[in-house]
Amino acid sequence: MDPASQDINLNSPNKGLVVDHSDSLSDVPVEGVMEMEGGAVGNPAANPLPPSLTEEEAEELRSELTKVEEEINTLRQVLSAKERHAADLKRKLSLSPLNELRQNFNKSWQDVQTSNAYKKTQETLSQAGQKTSAALTTVGTVLSKRLGDMRNSATFKSFEDKMGNLKYKVVGPKGNGEAVSPTDTTPTQENPSF
Repeated sequence: MDPASQDINLNSPNKGLVVDHSDSLSDVPVEGVMEMEGGAVGNPAANPLPPSLTEEEAEELRSELTKVEEEINTLRQVLSAKERHAADLKRKLSLSPLNELRQNFNKSWQDVQTSNAYKKTQETLSQAGQKTSAALTTVGTVLSKRLGDMRNSATFKSFEDKMGNLKYKVVGPKGNGEAVSPTDTTPTQENPSF
């Protein structure tokens, strides 16, 4: 065997076999099967047969492969035509991708709402809301009572009297809710607190 004609690529399935370099593209890896002129698939001489196949079986497999590839191409053409038809129907119905997304979202939301997990969660949150509402009402009542008690205390009454005196000194005798303009009276502060 001539070492120059041996395939030395260690990843090659033809490792160690004699390679025909007469075709310059034979070393280029090609995915799939290329059809040759005249409808024949591949070149039987360029592709050695596996030892378990006879020439007749290989020819039968090539023929079947050709038919399958033709069917694939036909199915691609049919699918393309169906997709165009679907796009035309959507356009006539004014269905945009946004509308489809919205419809899918609404359907998904309805599915979620009818699920058992959603119903149980909704019940739990409803009960928690009721308990929270009751607790806040109780806290509000307690705070209201405490503020009422605090307002009636002697300390608060003393503070309220002092604030009333301060208001009278700042605003004057017109402190009954009417607005006092700076030109009406100018308060005199004997002992400014600032």
